[in-house]
Amino acid sequence: MLLTEIELGAPLGERATLVQFSTAFCQPCRATRRVLHDVSALVPGVAHVEIDAESRLDLVRRIGVTATPTVLVLDSSGNVVKKAAGQPRKTDVLHALAGALSDGASHGPSQVTDEM
Repeated sequence: MLLTEIELGAPLGERATLVQFSTAFCQPCRATRRVLHDVSALVPGVAHVEIDAESRLDLVRRIGVTATPTVLVLDSSGNVVKKAAGQPRKTDVLHALAGALSDGASHGPSQVTDEM
């Protein structure tokens, strides 16, 4: 599955993009926002994009978001290479991101998984 900058409403990261689907009253979404912001600041070329799930039901349905927070890891071309629901730990995001960066460097998108 491919997501474009137009669909996201923000530029893709040079190496990868962390996409977070959130809702206004989602408590774990706040902690997830901090984790993804920290990771994007730590890893060069990685962007963090937060999307309000309630205002983007088109994407929510297309991607199959059933809970917030849901996090997607996109490669540099916008291919979804990882997907997970729930509040991730920083180490899990770094691990998923490392896998996405190495997969995307050689042969395009890997299979999307529901674990981070």
